[in-house]
Amino acid sequence: MTDVLVPRRALISVSDKSHLDTLAAALKPLDIEVLSTGGTAKALSDLGLTVKEVADHTGFPEMMDGRVKTLHPKIHGGLLALRDEGSHVEAMEAHAIGPIDLLVVNLYPFEETVARGAPWDDVIENIDIGGPAMIRSAAKNHAHVAVVTSPDDYAGLAQELAQGGITADMRRRLAAKAFSRTASYDSAISGYFNAELGTALPERLTAAGARGELLRYGENPHQEAAFYASTGPSIASAEQVQGKALSFNNLNDTDAAFSLVCDLDVETPAVAIIKHANPCGVAMGASVAEAYQKAFECDQVSAFGGIIAANRTIDAASAEAITGIFPEVVIAPAADDAAKAVFAKKKNLRLLLTGGLMEQGAAGLNIRSLAGGLLVQTQDTGRITQSDVRVVTKRAPADAEMADMILAFRIAKHVKSNAIIYVKDGATVGIGAGQMSRVDSSRIAARKAVDAAEALGLESPRTQGSVVASDAFFPFADGLLAAAEAGATAIIQPGGSMRDDEVIAAADDAGLAMVFTGMRHFRH
Repeated sequence: MTDVLVPRRALISVSDKSHLDTLAAALKPLDIEVLSTGGTAKALSDLGLTVKEVADHTGFPEMMDGRVKTLHPKIHGGLLALRDEGSHVEAMEAHAIGPIDLLVVNLYPFEETVARGAPWDDVIENIDIGGPAMIRSAAKNHAHVAVVTSPDDYAGLAQELAQGGITADMRRRLAAKAFSRTASYDSAISGYFNAELGTALPERLTAAGARGELLRYGENPHQEAAFYASTGPSIASAEQVQGKALSFNNLNDTDAAFSLVCDLDVETPAVAIIKHANPCGVAMGASVAEAYQKAFECDQVSAFGGIIAANRTIDAASAEAITGIFPEVVIAPAADDAAKAVFAKKKNLRLLLTGGLMEQGAAGLNIRSLAGGLLVQTQDTGRITQSDVRVVTKRAPADAEMADMILAFRIAKHVKSNAIIYVKDGATVGIGAGQMSRVDSSRIAARKAVDAAEALGLESPRTQGSVVASDAFFPFADGLLAAAEAGATAIIQPGGSMRDDEVIAAADDAGLAMVFTGMRHFRH
């Protein structure tokens, strides 16, 4: 491998023409021939470089609306030839193939074309063929060729050229980045085709993302971590208005919080408070401030240092309420100037604004790593409405009970199994999460409601007269009876247990109303 490469011929063809002035300035002092095409050639000429059209170099005209211009032996031979292999050198001389030592290419904007909702034919025309082929050729032959695929690397390239040439270490790094780029590009294309065909689980799975930032560490300090971003209103595209950098756990919890509020009734202000990926309070209200206060009262102790998500623009009154305790992160579609001024007084608080709510029911995959493989499923986009439930007890729920049950079951989807959620008047009043038995979750949720009542100075826990949701069926009547003991008057659960008749009978004996959803929401 050549230790330091001083390029004598470069091929430059870019769709993203940003920072070309940096590249041109780095190449001007060199004795280098520059090959280029179309708009790139004109842009480089305007920057003072002497440019030779690729068609003049190959002796073959561009054709088929630009589909065929760089797919030629004089291009790929110049990129792939081993300069220290005699047979390669002889072949180059025999066929008048000049070496190409530097390739600067970025690809047709396929991802951007898809993102703006372009029609099928436009998307297909933005699948680059020649670009990836050249990039792979140059990256494979990085021992003799440098390949640059992003304007972000022009400054580093310029620095190495100014110091005498492109080092072997730099060429390896650029090659690794180049292969990552072509892999992510192909992943985007296959993902688009599968989405258009309605194929949720393709025969071969590809996934890619752009690294947003390296994190200080992962879940624990001895683990490395990074955040890879996608598109659309979400934590990935949110603007961080203030606060220190987000950690791995911050990001995980913030995503859980924002996903939850986006899954609730978009017509009503909602707030979720998350701690360790589980909600410790969720509520609907006439305003964000009211929803926050109701959510906070569910578990004031756990809310400290939690993540707070809202589904509405945050105003000053809401910001004052939220900053009454210390939250790690606040995320919402927007915040007005008065609210930002309130948050600014809490310098360690991270404020994230997404610009909108995440689309519910959109196609997507949930991917988890296992030793030796990946566990893949479609996202849980199931949403129960009143028309989906079946009353199974002698007593039917009242309208207010039904509304709270629908809310409770929607929240259950975002609570780790086994999940039990008590709701009253549009707010959680007790949450039991992640227990090995459902009856334990029922008892923990009830115990938390007692603690909350004591903190609020209430004579009795607010589970009295509440409804309760279970993410999966009650295998025995004991979990249901524990909820009844806590004061619940109505139950919503999937049903489907071998002992459903026994559980229904227990509900009837206790005077409870119960509905089955037929849909389970395990979350592990």
